Amino acid sequence: MTTVSPTPDTTPVAAPLTAPPVSAAQNPPPSMRLRELAFGAACAAAVRAAARLRVADALAEVPASAAELALIVDAEPVPLRRLLRALCCYGIFEETADGKFVHTEMSRLLREDDPNSLRYISLWCTEPWTWEVWPRLDDAVRSGTSVFPEAFGKGFFEYLHEDAGESAQVFNRAMTTSSVQSAQDVADLLDLTGVSSVADIGGGQGHVLASLLEKHPSVQGTLLDLPGVVARADARLRDGGRLADRVRIVPGDCREDIPFEVDLYIIKNILEWDDESTRRTLRNVVAAARPGARVVIIENLVDDTPSMRFTTAMDLLLLLNVGGAKHTRESLVGRMSDAGLRVGEIHPVNAYLHAFECVVP
Repeated sequence: MTTVSPTPDTTPVAAPLTAPPVSAAQNPPPSMRLRELAFGAACAAAVRAAARLRVADALAEVPASAAELALIVDAEPVPLRRLLRALCCYGIFEETADGKFVHTEMSRLLREDDPNSLRYISLWCTEPWTWEVWPRLDDAVRSGTSVFPEAFGKGFFEYLHEDAGESAQVFNRAMTTSSVQSAQDVADLLDLTGVSSVADIGGGQGHVLASLLEKHPSVQGTLLDLPGVVARADARLRDGGRLADRVRIVPGDCREDIPFEVDLYIIKNILEWDDESTRRTLRNVVAAARPGARVVIIENLVDDTPSMRFTTAMDLLLLLNVGGAKHTRESLVGRMSDAGLRVGEIHPVNAYLHAFECVVP
């Protein structure tokens, strides 16, 4: 995408409309804060609009006016300025004294070329179906089950792949982005001393596995996930990839069977389905593993984490779309113990993930 260059801007500019930052000592009163929260959908919609318009990609390293940006993103300059003004209130972009806009740390994360980009994750969290299910949260709280079948006439993943192809693509890109970004954190955390074989259970495209194999050249790897998922495995793991000679790619469902023994099993961000699916997966690991095998379970927590607003929001969305849940530390340890695992140390992976070290007795 073309970005703006520092060309003169002759468009009349009104005085900056962004209010000065509010310090911690000047927080709004509870009545105003609740009003702001009730309008939270406006913030989410503004982030989505900026991501879809690719405003962050259009803005280069020089200040640019709304009129300049509007030419690039094919928008009207006055509404675009209103959008940018709203985003500036949340620290996404910043308005200069002469009414132009510059990047902030958060706005750069909406650029697709940023190595830590959250563009697709921002789109995924605000897909059209989300606006249909969030207003039904009270129904989900009453029933304790997903509202998706009632709202759309079919289950979430069935709807996604049959009726919402664009949303399915956004989902795949978002999950890939998230996995790639956390894979190195996992590889840096895990000590593979004494490990000659590792399996990523429900490992998606295998980004975590690839990062581990690159760091530990003597280790063999296995990737297990549904056939349609592993068909799109990381190129490093597929035939012709630089890690392919050290990898088995196994199509399958970990809720049904895990047909191999390894020294270390990794289970990352998949124990958020219904309780029965979680129990079956953990029991299948215990049944497949030899005594003394390590099992590392990596999950978001809804307690004891610096990202509580993020993880609790994910927890509620899981309730709405699939009837699932994120775990507390206690609930996850309970599921592991019930499956027969001996739980050891718990380590933070990053600001939003924890790793639970377990051993098969």
